[in-house]
Amino acid sequence: MSPAIGAVVIPVSDLEAAKKVYTALYGRPHTDQPYYVGYNVNGFEISLNPQGDRATGPVAMTDVDDLDATRNALLAAGATEKSGPQTVAPDLRICTLADPDGNPFGLRGK
Repeated sequence: MSPAIGAVVIPVSDLEAAKKVYTALYGRPHTDQPYYVGYNVNGFEISLNPQGDRATGPVAMTDVDDLDATRNALLAAGATEKSGPQTVAPDLRICTLADPDGNPFGLRGK
């Protein structure tokens, strides 16, 4: 699989207020939990994260086959880690890195 952007994670300070807006736009979420609300928009994931880093804004998540190998290659290439790998669903982990200018980007995979 070639890397592809498959999701955008939006950090929110008030999950219930944000959920009303995004539900009006995208319809009923497929996942509605206090720690995560997810919408499937024609195969693209829009996620609300109440625990996110609100200073950085939304983060594009690139789908990769091997999260650890890709993360290690990017760290060796000069990326820095903002949040380490964490499991968010069965067989799905994410992490957030930053480029040399501090721009965040995420990885989503196994």
